Amino acid sequence: MAFLSVLLASLSSYAVTSLVLLHYPQLLHKPKSSRKIKHISHRGGAGENYENTLTAFAHAVNLGTDMLELDCHITKDKQVVVAHDPSLLRIAGVDALIEDLDYHQLPLLKTTLNIDFEPVVIVGKYFTGGEDETHRKIPLLKHVFESFPSVVVNIDVKQGGDELIEEIDKLITAHKREKSTIWGSFKEDSSLKCYYQASSHENCSNFNPEVGRYFSLTGVIKLYLYFFTGLLPFISLKETHLEIPLYSSKETSHLTRRQQFILRIAKFLIIRPALFQHLNKRGIPTYAWVLNTETEFQLALDAGVNGIMTDYPSKLRNFFVNQNC
Repeated sequence: MAFLSVLLASLSSYAVTSLVLLHYPQLLHKPKSSRKIKHISHRGGAGENYENTLTAFAHAVNLGTDMLELDCHITKDKQVVVAHDPSLLRIAGVDALIEDLDYHQLPLLKTTLNIDFEPVVIVGKYFTGGEDETHRKIPLLKHVFESFPSVVVNIDVKQGGDELIEEIDKLITAHKREKSTIWGSFKEDSSLKCYYQASSHENCSNFNPEVGRYFSLTGVIKLYLYFFTGLLPFISLKETHLEIPLYSSKETSHLTRRQQFILRIAKFLIIRPALFQHLNKRGIPTYAWVLNTETEFQLALDAGVNGIMTDYPSKLRNFFVNQNC
């Protein structure tokens, strides 16, 4: 009985302390510094222009987007390019890897590209532009930095290993974008390399410590485990941004009942306003991706996320205007 009493008292003390720190994390953690980001253009706005192109980025910036989300790979001649896939097959119709070609060898994008997170657009699930070659060129990351020096850029580091990360780091430094760039990867090994200059993680210095970093998939899982067990208020977090899927309106009728059930459970577990509020008080904003309908936009706002990532920057801007937010 004495042991049980001590155990219950300890658990009660732990629960109360955890709850207090959940609501007042500043008692234990100094809030991180971050910009206010609401409007995020996924690949520049893949539903309104060719994805990951200067044309798409310019369109989004003209609409007043707060952040451009893009993906990076490295070419054979060590140029950092903006493209989502390691292969050119989907975006350019060429069965080759970006890393196997020099930059000048990269083909133009196809005139029609699928939209990964939106099944309903004018011509189906695709964006179709024109024949103008200037709108279909795969850009260099440095050209994005030069063209939009004051716009926050969110970089998803794709395949390329140490070389890609080192080259991106050089570009961030050269363009003095430490405070206007967020980078990372959902792959844990690549994410860790964004923190360190060597894969051993020993006796090595960080890359730009002022550059924002988002949680990897492993990091997200750990974060939610900490949250549900009450440990989160006691844990120091090196990441500066949380980017999570809130699921788009893709048709789910093709999924089995089991898959649909798992999807509903995942959605229930992910949407945690108390978690988002706690992180926000610690200076760690939460961004939801990739949402393309007003219903989804409203869901994200109701959940308390800080920013919404979309393929349709015009639609999201109009939604914010109508909501007076």
